[in-house]
Amino acid sequence: MRIPPSLQPGRLLKQDLQHLRHRYLSDWTTFNQLIVASAVYVFFTNLLPGITFASDLYVLTGQQWGTIEVVFSTGLCGVIFAMLSSQPLTILGVTGPFSVLAENIYSLCVGSINIPFLPFMAWSLIHAGWMHLLLALINAHDWTMRYVTTFSTEVFSLLNSIIYFHKAVQELERAHDNLSFAAFLYAIIGAIGTMLVAIFLSTAEKWKPLLHRYVRMGLAEYAAAISIVIFIGMPHVGELASLDRSTLHVSTTFKPSSPDRSQFFVKFWQLPVGWIFAAIIPGFIITVLFFFDHEVSSIICTTDRYGTKKPSGFAWDIVLLGTTTVLCGILGIPPANGLLPQAPLHSESLLHTEQEEILISVDGEEKVEHRDVRRVHEQRWSAFLHAGAILVFVSPPFQHVLGLTPTSVLAGLFMFMGEQSLSVNPILYRFSYLLTPPSELPKLPADVKSYRGVHIYTVVQVVVTIVIFIVTLTKAAPAFPVLIIILVPIRLLLMNRLWDRETLRFVDAWACRKGTPEDDKDLLAGEANEKVDPTPRLPGETIKDV
Repeated sequence: MRIPPSLQPGRLLKQDLQHLRHRYLSDWTTFNQLIVASAVYVFFTNLLPGITFASDLYVLTGQQWGTIEVVFSTGLCGVIFAMLSSQPLTILGVTGPFSVLAENIYSLCVGSINIPFLPFMAWSLIHAGWMHLLLALINAHDWTMRYVTTFSTEVFSLLNSIIYFHKAVQELERAHDNLSFAAFLYAIIGAIGTMLVAIFLSTAEKWKPLLHRYVRMGLAEYAAAISIVIFIGMPHVGELASLDRSTLHVSTTFKPSSPDRSQFFVKFWQLPVGWIFAAIIPGFIITVLFFFDHEVSSIICTTDRYGTKKPSGFAWDIVLLGTTTVLCGILGIPPANGLLPQAPLHSESLLHTEQEEILISVDGEEKVEHRDVRRVHEQRWSAFLHAGAILVFVSPPFQHVLGLTPTSVLAGLFMFMGEQSLSVNPILYRFSYLLTPPSELPKLPADVKSYRGVHIYTVVQVVVTIVIFIVTLTKAAPAFPVLIIILVPIRLLLMNRLWDRETLRFVDAWACRKGTPEDDKDLLAGEANEKVDPTPRLPGETIKDV
């Protein structure tokens, strides 16, 4: 019996490797100033938030993981993915949800079952590695993510925007607890100033005729970097230099954070066999978290608005993610996976205008028309350069430079990233329709009856996001990807009974492929009708008789 293509083991993996071979050389042939600017931007938006998670990990994992481990993991995994992945637009780093999970595992190891944390975590990551490989071999992307719609991805993107605003508030709360009143007031000014200057400079290309075009381009492309440098240097000027300030905690040597470790290597084989098998449970949780996080990151950074043409490779990237996860476990550093909102922000920073030839028909004649289209530079340089620069910062001199960064600047960067991610989320635009007078609303397609269904759909997305965000503030935080996954069957099986199909077709679509769930249903209905012979027959007649 012939196995259907969708069930053939390794089918997607083989396809991805073929695509990777065809695109690989062309990924290295595109290099320009915009790509360098993108690398600088992603460097700051990846490194500094990761260090914030590191400061929490340092305290809540008993100094087992700190700044140097997070920087090492982010740089190492980023370089590997930049060179070998199928989708180099995806940005990797240590995520907040994994940090919460790791902190809970440490508490369990030390406080309850009395076993060493790093060997147990190493085995958890080793188990997660072979589970990633298994997901790729059984074509998991086809029967999981192919059913994800933009309803879920928009909620996930909005959730990450809210998380970054919340992180900014947390940084300012720490400043309030640790600084004098005057220093705290300046911390607020520094945070808001970092955000506003970055937002202001990011609009520089629209300042025409002010300044030269290349100057405007440079200001827009390096907006975040310029703002960060300004507000890192400002506290050292004049009377501000006398204020106390809170800066990032960093290491001074290329050694693990824990004083009990002298090298980046874990003797994982020394863990008792019973606990080796018990580590399968956290390994499974990590696999679910990483699979969904990474795939959604790859999907969102390659949506239609970015005009990507080259094929992605979800199965191969999951295999590569499993490999780096095992490597991190053996080295005794936290694993990295796909990041939000950094991945779509990476794509945003690579957007440029280019001309495209389009064949049109005018009065029966075919003519070629040139149109301006917005598209990203699909290449590996920006990912490679930013990850390589992060890897350099594991050296003590560069660690010292990081230590000069005030946490108020970090709060401002969080707010800027949240604003940039939020500004391109369709939920924001549809939410603005709720505040717009009916006479001023854009015209709907003829098949959509009114804005009522669109408004309710938007409110549901916002409410669901808030509920999931509240979950991330509890000990159940590592389970939040499960809630996002549950949204998929809810959208496909329940929401089509509450909204009319044309409204859903207008506001939602498949995330990984063209069309909508409603289009697929129409197609299936059409195929079913074609199989039914429409010729009328008398009772007892067969098709052959007719």
